[in-house]
Amino acid sequence: MLEAACPGLYLDKQGKYWDVPLSIAVDLASITYGSGLDYHVCLQHNSGQPKHIFGDQTFEPPMPLLPGLCAKAAMSIKKHVKFWRGKEGKLKLVQPYDVFLSNPHISGVGILGAVASASLGENSARFSIKEGLICHIPSSGLCFRKNHFALFSDLFASITFKTQVGTFQRLFLDLTKLDAHLAFPSVSTFLCGATSIAKNFYYSQKLDATALHPICPNLSVSLQQQIIGPFSFRFQSGIVLDSKDCKKLGQLEDTVYAIDWALKVLGSAKASFWYSPSRQEGMVELRFFEN
Repeated sequence: MLEAACPGLYLDKQGKYWDVPLSIAVDLASITYGSGLDYHVCLQHNSGQPKHIFGDQTFEPPMPLLPGLCAKAAMSIKKHVKFWRGKEGKLKLVQPYDVFLSNPHISGVGILGAVASASLGENSARFSIKEGLICHIPSSGLCFRKNHFALFSDLFASITFKTQVGTFQRLFLDLTKLDAHLAFPSVSTFLCGATSIAKNFYYSQKLDATALHPICPNLSVSLQQQIIGPFSFRFQSGIVLDSKDCKKLGQLEDTVYAIDWALKVLGSAKASFWYSPSRQEGMVELRFFEN
């Protein structure tokens, strides 16, 4: 895929939008529906200084959006596991509202992979390490930086659990779908955090919530419930650990509320009306073949 934008609009992790004067990207990725090997190669070039969409200069622009050239390559192994699959309860001669949501099941997906990146330009400043040294920094794995050139590599992993009850054929409450996704974006950071916690236990030192951050995965959940006919309610959110208050297990982040209207005549398509309170934005989308 070749994509060019002038200007390009990007959304950062805090829900802020940024304009990049010129952004050109070449993206190549494999398509694997089951277990197997996946790869993803991306080459992106940014030109010009990014600006906040509302002109607020109090925020620092994300480092990856700074001018420069960045090449990334990732390879991963994916494994699908079916724990249970419902074979009974389907209505004969009744078309489901969505053919991809007509099979009750409990399944899991595990992914383990490696990523490498090379940056040339101002965007290499995201790796704030001493020049000429190879070292590990949090959330970035092994890094090397010299002048305006930087290299980094790391491992990543994720686990996804999917549960669905109902065949989405009946008029009321015939679909309940729950997904939970655990992502470990930096395995090296996880191992360093686990080693530090093990040392604290060994020396009987007090453990605080901040020390748990490196070993806590990025958790996101999604719940979909049929209301009536082709209409269903969907809730999705990330859950992050609150390091300031040890009594709180976590807090919701980037929550999205949506009403999905399954377009039965197209087999697997839906009109999605969603709203995000944290970003204070909503949208109407038409989605096809989304599982």
